Order: sequence, then C-alpha cells, then structure tokens
Amino acid sequence: MNPIKHVAIIMDGNGRWGLKHKNSRNAGHKEGVRTVEKIIKASVKNKIKFLTLYAFSTENWKRPKKEINFLFNLLESFLLNKIEDLHKQNIKLKILGYKKFSLKLNKLLNKSEKKTSKNTKLQINLALNYGSKSELINAFKKVHKNNKRINEKNLVKNLQTKDIPDPDLLIRTGNTKRLSNFLLWQLAYSEIFFEKKLWPDFNEKDYNDIIKNYKKIKRNFGNI
Repeated sequence: MNPIKHVAIIMDGNGRWGLKHKNSRNAGHKEGVRTVEKIIKASVKNKIKFLTLYAFSTENWKRPKKEINFLFNLLESFLLNKIEDLHKQNIKLKILGYKKFSLKLNKLLNKSEKKTSKNTKLQINLALNYGSKSELINAFKKVHKNNKRINEKNLVKNLQTKDIPDPDLLIRTGNTKRLSNFLLWQLAYSEIFFEKKLWPDFNEKDYNDIIKNYKKIKRNFGNI
C-alpha cells in the first residue's frame, strides 16, 4: 500500500454549482466552504500531514470585481470564525502565493499563520494569488541573485513549498482535466484523479474512495 502524506486539491466547480442550484455563482462559493471543512476533517481521520487547497490563482483576478470581493469576504469570515477551532485541533495554516490583498485580509492571514505555526497534526497550505509559473520564475531569480548554480536542489530551496513534500496525490473536481498553473514543478510524479462532481457536491466518501484507489497504485517513479 502506498503511504500518503500530502494531498493537493483544485477545488473546481463552485460557480457552476451556484448557477445550477441557486442562480448565483457566489452561492456556490459559499457552499464550497462547507466542503472544505468536510475534507479537512477527513484528512485528519486519514492521518494526512499536508493538504494543499487551490483557492485563488493569479489568473482569477480576471473575474468580476464583485465576485472577487465576495470570495475575499468569505475567506475573512472563515478565518475569523474557524481559525481558533483549527488551532485547537493542532492544525497549521500556511499561505502559498503573494499577499497582495487588503490591509485587513493581509493582517488576518499573517495572524492566522503565526497563531498556528507550531501545530503539527495537519498543515493546510492555502494557495492564494498563487501561480506556479510566477513561483518558478521567482525561484530562478533568487538562485541567480545568490550566485548559486542552477540545479534542482537550489531551485527547490527557493520554491514557496521548500519545506513541504511534493504531493502524492492531486484531486481536481468539476470534470475539468487540466492543472491550471498549479504546482507544476511539485506535481511531476503525483498521481492525478479527475473527479466529475463539482466541488460543493464532493464529499468525504468520494475523498476516501480516491485515497483507497491511490493506495493500490504501483508507483514506479520512472523505474520498472
């Protein structure tokens, strides 16, 4: 059986779910937060140590301003209401991406990271304003600036995920089969599962079934 330490998820389909059920993309984003809570609990039960959630990409700024504001207000509300509970559960929060948000949200993100920094049961990596191409370009720039050789070891040291093991498993919901500029370097040997269900419909059983299937896969990493 394959050990599983790190799961990454592209939480796709909130907007489509909202339009289908409530005639509102924002209603789908709100419902999607409930799924996040379920998957966090399931990750703890499965003794997964790292859970990376793609919440907002560098390309998502192209969306309507009203929707973006709703998403950030939703995030603020989640942190204000849930960070204490996550802390009590010994869960750590880390932000991947570039904190170019409002002063209020930046402070809240920094406070949440600091508060949970020593927790060890599960680390949630929340990818916000994250784009893998930007991450890689910045990593190359840092290696060059420090007059280091450009090789795999030095590049990895300068990625935002430098202290995080590469994902064993990537799940993308929403019946879309692409990576969308997410962890392009780190996913090189991850097992990928594309799920037809939209993110708000994804549940603990679906998650557990994927984990069970993952554990049965023979992983060769280029070997025979």
